[in-house]
Amino acid sequence: MHAKVDRERDAPASPGGTAHVQSPEMADAPRLLDRRSFLMCALASGAALSTGEFTSSLGAQPIFSGEQGQANEQFTVEARFYEKQKEKRIKCKLCPRECVVGDKERGYCGVRENRGGTYYSLVHSRVCAAHVDPIEKKPLFHFLPGTTAFSIATAGCNVNCKFCQNWDISQVRPEQVPAQYAPPQRVAELARQYNCPAIAYTYSEPVVFSEYLMDTADAGHQAGVRSVVISNGYIQEEPLKAAYGKMDAVKIDLKAYSDSFYRDVVAGELKPVLNTLVTLRKMGKWTEIVYLVVPTLNDGDAEFRGLAQWIKTNLGADVPLHFTQFHPDYLLKNLPITPVPTLERAKAIADAEGLHYVYIGNVPGHPAQNTYCPQCRRMLVERVGFTAGKMLIRKDGNCPFCRHPIPGIWRA
Repeated sequence: MHAKVDRERDAPASPGGTAHVQSPEMADAPRLLDRRSFLMCALASGAALSTGEFTSSLGAQPIFSGEQGQANEQFTVEARFYEKQKEKRIKCKLCPRECVVGDKERGYCGVRENRGGTYYSLVHSRVCAAHVDPIEKKPLFHFLPGTTAFSIATAGCNVNCKFCQNWDISQVRPEQVPAQYAPPQRVAELARQYNCPAIAYTYSEPVVFSEYLMDTADAGHQAGVRSVVISNGYIQEEPLKAAYGKMDAVKIDLKAYSDSFYRDVVAGELKPVLNTLVTLRKMGKWTEIVYLVVPTLNDGDAEFRGLAQWIKTNLGADVPLHFTQFHPDYLLKNLPITPVPTLERAKAIADAEGLHYVYIGNVPGHPAQNTYCPQCRRMLVERVGFTAGKMLIRKDGNCPFCRHPIPGIWRA
């Protein structure tokens, strides 16, 4: 499949380059803060960083150095996954689009450019959003509950979800949004400085900054910091194994269990994402799945049932599945917030199909945010919003009441 080359992908960026968040309970979105909010958040969670300033909690010295919003060569490295073709064309082999890109043109994502027959990433170390987040916000519920992740993003995405809450960083070219130079070693240092056991690649789409992700994961591991990726899973097998092979956990946004939804609402394909999930399973990577339930578009019982059956058959009953509440944004502002009973119906169907860990997200205080033992049904992890309270799972990963093994990564 050859994708149409993006020559002038000029989606408007907001003046400050910040991501819109209509509800604090929405799924993973960067909070980009003014100084007052920054300091309040720092007291609550330990730290917070804004793309516009990247200052420490005292507001004194810049955390990241470098120019903002410039096409600076310090951000440019040769891409790792492409083939050279005749007449200085290249064929990108990173995602299923396989863009064929002429000289001086860019692929669909807008962050990879052909220069004289050599393909370059323009977003290496080019961070446009950074924040210290609870790991539950990603959401990852079976990976170090109660800890935080040093979360970063660059501009760009390889799909165009009509409901994207971070469209003003994902659907723009890198020069259209303020950014700072954040080399891998510096990110690893900051993760340690802010007591984050993991770096999270999130907010936009990490597939398109795979080179930066790989180098940062290596730097993090050298510093004793883990890496997790929050991704759409729209990636080819070779780069998947190379890039996500360096991750300690993966969260995949499975947009729907429908080819038509992927075609009409996501501008992508379902099958490559399912292939990604199967490959991650074979690789032994800890993986969780989020399914954003969009009213009238992917909220049918048959789709919920088919999804649950596919997960159990191909991935196993222990893979956590999060049904999360949709909030209107970007190009789908005409639809309502997902009714809680719809989410509860989705969970009931998945439970009935034999999945062991089915959660409801973006609904603070709902009991389906807690983790329960599938054998004795006792509560093992209690969550309130993005905060993990009680954590009763034993160090060996077993239920303390019946000794049933609870899959996940529970201790740093």
